[in-house]
Amino acid sequence: MDLVQLIFELIDMRSFSNLWYWIALGVIWSSASHWVLGVPHDMIQRARREGGAALEDLETLVRINVGRMLYIGRASGAFLLAFFCFVLTTLSLLAFYYDVEFAQAVLFMFIPLAILGLLALRSARLIEQGEGQGDALFRRLFRHRLSTQVLGMVAIFVTSLYGMWQNLQITLPH
Repeated sequence: MDLVQLIFELIDMRSFSNLWYWIALGVIWSSASHWVLGVPHDMIQRARREGGAALEDLETLVRINVGRMLYIGRASGAFLLAFFCFVLTTLSLLAFYYDVEFAQAVLFMFIPLAILGLLALRSARLIEQGEGQGDALFRRLFRHRLSTQVLGMVAIFVTSLYGMWQNLQITLPH
């Protein structure tokens, strides 16, 4: 047995049965729900509880992040959209036409994150249009965090169902 075979037997390279894949998936969605439009959730809670300087800091940080997101979206949005469509199309072909399990696993991470990116742009536009201060800002950040958490739960659930089905297809005789 050569070294490469030994490594592949010790480390299961199939994505949906690999513990590291599920850890990465959990970390991605945990981080996505903690960082609401680039602002940590504990900062939002502190600003809501204390007000004053903490609220001013929150509003400033949200304004900076929203401005940055919208600038990038307006300046190079068409190029980024074309690039992401190319990547998602390539992954989709590899995943389902060529039946590459790694591409399937990456696709199950990227598609919900692409949807999350669109939700973030929508929230950024709404904040720019007048929901950037006080209670309106808290409501918008709460709604965005809630939609992120729901999207994450659905993504993990669908990914786990597909992963179980994929593992059963590999292990059960046909």
